[in-house]
Amino acid sequence: MKSITKILLPAILIVSIHAMAQESSDELATKIEAMAKVGACYSPSFSPDASEIVFISNMSGTPQLWKMPSSGGWPVQLTNFNDPVSNASWSPQRDRIAFQLAPGGGMNSQIYLINSDGSELEQITSGGKSNNWVGDWSDDGNYLSYSSNEKNPTGMDSYLYNVPAKSIEYYFKNQGIGRIADIGKKNDQFLVSRLASRGSNDLYLIDKNSNETLLTEHSGPGSFYGKFAPNGEIYMGSNLDRDKIAFSKIKDENIKILSEREDSELESFVINKSGSIALLIWNVAGRNEVSVFDMERQKESRTLKMPVELIGDIEFSFDDRYFLFTGSGSREPANIWQYDMEKESFKKLTESPHPGIVLDELVVPKLVKFKSFDGLELSGWLYEPKTGKKPYPTVISYHGGPEGQSRPYFSYTFQALLSQGIAVFSPNVRGSSGFGKQFVNLDNGPLRTNGVKDIEACFNYIVDSGFTDKDRVGIMGGSYGGYMVMAGITEYPDMFAGAANLFGVVNFITFFEETEPWMAEISKVEYGDPDNEADMLIALSPINKVDIVKTPTIVLHGANDTNVPVVEAEQVVENLKQRNIPVEYVLFPDEGHGWRKTPNKVTSTVSIVNWFKKYLVDQ
Repeated sequence: MKSITKILLPAILIVSIHAMAQESSDELATKIEAMAKVGACYSPSFSPDASEIVFISNMSGTPQLWKMPSSGGWPVQLTNFNDPVSNASWSPQRDRIAFQLAPGGGMNSQIYLINSDGSELEQITSGGKSNNWVGDWSDDGNYLSYSSNEKNPTGMDSYLYNVPAKSIEYYFKNQGIGRIADIGKKNDQFLVSRLASRGSNDLYLIDKNSNETLLTEHSGPGSFYGKFAPNGEIYMGSNLDRDKIAFSKIKDENIKILSEREDSELESFVINKSGSIALLIWNVAGRNEVSVFDMERQKESRTLKMPVELIGDIEFSFDDRYFLFTGSGSREPANIWQYDMEKESFKKLTESPHPGIVLDELVVPKLVKFKSFDGLELSGWLYEPKTGKKPYPTVISYHGGPEGQSRPYFSYTFQALLSQGIAVFSPNVRGSSGFGKQFVNLDNGPLRTNGVKDIEACFNYIVDSGFTDKDRVGIMGGSYGGYMVMAGITEYPDMFAGAANLFGVVNFITFFEETEPWMAEISKVEYGDPDNEADMLIALSPINKVDIVKTPTIVLHGANDTNVPVVEAEQVVENLKQRNIPVEYVLFPDEGHGWRKTPNKVTSTVSIVNWFKKYLVDQ
């Protein structure tokens, strides 16, 4: 489809980032901009001797590489690119740090190595339009795994880079998304995960001669991830022949369940360097709980009382005395934390900047449950403003994925809306992850119509409970959440007073034509196969009903988005403009799938809050 960016000027707003942020600061409370400027520190990794850590932070305005003493202290910035950095990982035996750099914020990330003093920057991938994702180091630091679509556009293949030789040593071709999940202690065995379609992957054990053993034979959907223990045994998260993911191991060529919960799924696990314990991270309706698993006794020994609602990026020090993690929550921006195994105490190593924002005054949501049209139980996080009273103007915000999950994470957009007296409801409709294999697959293919019907159930819940009134409800979402926005305002054209579509899918036909080939390949079971289910995809595409949209809509998109290409936004804006439906188009020329740069976050937040104030509050 021909780009309409130039055709519609000046009807479309093409954002001058700094200019718009400055203009909007006179119209909105300074607190809204301050909310979007709250920083984040994440992706921590120990130096080989555990005296320092490296991490990612956006303190400079764009996510970059930083380091600091592991005991705490002033951080030092190691990179200063115009583009965002992600996925920091320090070699366990060398002064080499691996990271990704995303040109223009797009998906074509390249992988680099750098010394801890910022010297000897080395790009190990070929550049251009290839997509590359950094993986794990070998225990001796001689190898770094990564995934790339350089040789195989329809798949992310698995690579092993020889650091001393500066060459690729192993290469495994994959259908769909593949990655080396772990490297054996002698660098002669590899655990490889292959995701041929969304909702179902397999783990393979591959030796240095490329002999493969399938470890997770199954039919239908299935989710598996694994690691080698120091003694060579293979542990994994598995939902084989069960609904929820449990902690397991390979025993006598079978998967043996070691720890399971009825109320939650195993989200991830980490084995310490000696192999004496594993930390099990459970997803309990969106919040995390962490238990300690005794590897010798093969049972859970205790549960840690975590200081935050969400944790990730766990890594043990070389002597197992400490572990690092990223901790965050609904009123806690991402920060680096350290746990002392001997003292059984937590220490917060970073303090992400939040000038002008008192974190304790922010809103913590409550978990609510309700029924959909067919009796299926849904849940969501309800954020109630600290000003005003019920019924509140309310925005329903849908997560991406569609296999994502609404969780009590720090959202600068949510908190900015709340500061203006606008409530937020963040539901988990069918198709969300974290609630078991059956629930996450309830929206596949033609079942997507039921997921769209959940939109009405969410609306009815907050209206019937008296939380809001039916004339002051907005809808918002990004990526697949943007699809839900467009489905909501086309299927229920009189339901919403305002909408914000952030880089959402609106036309499954153009999505499959324009997205990355590997993304298209893995999405055929989730959405439908365009080769033989085109009629269904057309029926499920909101763009084919956009002529009945009445809802004022703001559309935000990154020009470099190859995941959901910008043509998806242009189709919506073109139609609404032609029919004189209020529409605003915010295009970020230096972003891809989502916003990583602070000025863009400010622009996005100010624009969205302005939009919902206009149509939910001021009307």
